[in-house]
Amino acid sequence: MTEANPAETGDKSPVLNASIVADLVMAYLSNHHVPIENVPEIFQTMEDCLKKVGAPPPEPVIDTKRTPSEIKKSITPDGITSFLDGKVYKSLKRHLTTRGMTPDEYRQKFGLPVDYPMVCTSYSAARSELARSMGLGQQRTKAARRRAA
Repeated sequence: MTEANPAETGDKSPVLNASIVADLVMAYLSNHHVPIENVPEIFQTMEDCLKKVGAPPPEPVIDTKRTPSEIKKSITPDGITSFLDGKVYKSLKRHLTTRGMTPDEYRQKFGLPVDYPMVCTSYSAARSELARSMGLGQQRTKAARRRAA
């Protein structure tokens, strides 16, 4: 059985890496004056750099916590800006449901306070006025008036 050349198989063998590192270090040392005791450190640095060349980049750390100013700016009388897609909504509840989240999960994910609104104030006021005009919630007051009379 014959051994395949590591360069042909695409295998990154230690011998091939050592050869490349040695060539790079020799090229560096031919142009720079370095004390002999620093040569092993240069070898190690070159080897570490070559290992990073083929490695995938590290996963970026995404900070989902929002600053107080971002939280304040996201709440307006006419809408609430979603931190998921940056769009303005009158009510975040349906938007969150389509994304598979609950309001509590949303608040926790973005570091929002417990009392962070899910509905803008103008929409809430309009719905409240509509309910009052329809007489919703008036049965209790009517019944209490009858009992008092």
